[in-house]
Amino acid sequence: MELTERKLRILQAIVADFISSAEPVGSRTLSKKYDMGVSPATIRNEMSDLEEQGYLTHPHTSAGRVPSDRAYRLYVDRLMDRIPLSEEEKRDISDRLAGDIMELDKTIEHAVNILSAITNLTSFAITPKQAEDRLKYINILPADESTVVLMIVAESGKVKNTVLKLKAPYPAESLSLLSKTMTYNYRGKTLSDILTMDIIRNFETDIEAMGKLAESIMPNFVKTLESMLDINLYLDGLTNIFSIPEYNNLERARMFLEMVNQRNSFKDVLVNRDEGVIITIGAENKENLLQDCSLITATYHINGKLVGKLGVIGPTRMKYDKVTSVVEYLTDNLSRSFTLP
Repeated sequence: MELTERKLRILQAIVADFISSAEPVGSRTLSKKYDMGVSPATIRNEMSDLEEQGYLTHPHTSAGRVPSDRAYRLYVDRLMDRIPLSEEEKRDISDRLAGDIMELDKTIEHAVNILSAITNLTSFAITPKQAEDRLKYINILPADESTVVLMIVAESGKVKNTVLKLKAPYPAESLSLLSKTMTYNYRGKTLSDILTMDIIRNFETDIEAMGKLAESIMPNFVKTLESMLDINLYLDGLTNIFSIPEYNNLERARMFLEMVNQRNSFKDVLVNRDEGVIITIGAENKENLLQDCSLITATYHINGKLVGKLGVIGPTRMKYDKVTSVVEYLTDNLSRSFTLP
């Protein structure tokens, strides 16, 4: 049944008031705080109708009403006005992201930190599975006589450093030569293609020392490439839930923390979400542990590909209007930052 304009205005006011106060909303509150143009008795009747239609629920301990998942969905789809970020907020986000802009993982991690700080919610991001990412260069840097750092840099900006212990010391010239040779051999190739190559045989050489150095480096090179192909999950702001009334119940807080810390399961949920700005509310989430929560995610791109996701998770009583704007701006900013001119 299509809701009347008056019912929509009452429902919008109830959702906005409950999001703000976390307290059930009664007809007297609506009459005092919002210009409804009707009596409290009429508001009560309309609220009863909305409850019968599944938009409101009635806690036993209160005369007020609270929005249902259905009400939040209607609010997000039809009644919510996005709260645009101010120029100062945009500038702050851009400035805070700019510091690590050349290194993908650090920039994504930084974006998650920023999102958590602005929204006071638990934030997350996943990097894409990067089989089609291409290698840019390799560097092997001496740390001390028997330790080197293997640095692999992909075209997307993803950087992986691995500390290796060598059986024997090697001069910096040998490390530099191997770095240049590996870069020459693999630059521009996809990470997945490199892993199909006979890497050790490619470095067989008449120079015994060089061959032994390659044999020491190559297995770790393979392992590092494999780790670069993985989908990474970043989380921040887990303790923010303790300032949210819904999680004053310690058992509910424990379940929330347990849920997001099941990293592989949570990662699968995020990977399977559609592209664009997606909001799922309560029971819309198929996973049982997520059915008391809302998720807002948006996708970011790097040179038009390698899609990752950034977003927040929290109670269904969420400031959808502001949080959606922040998530969308951050992902747009990330996509612009990693797009080559």
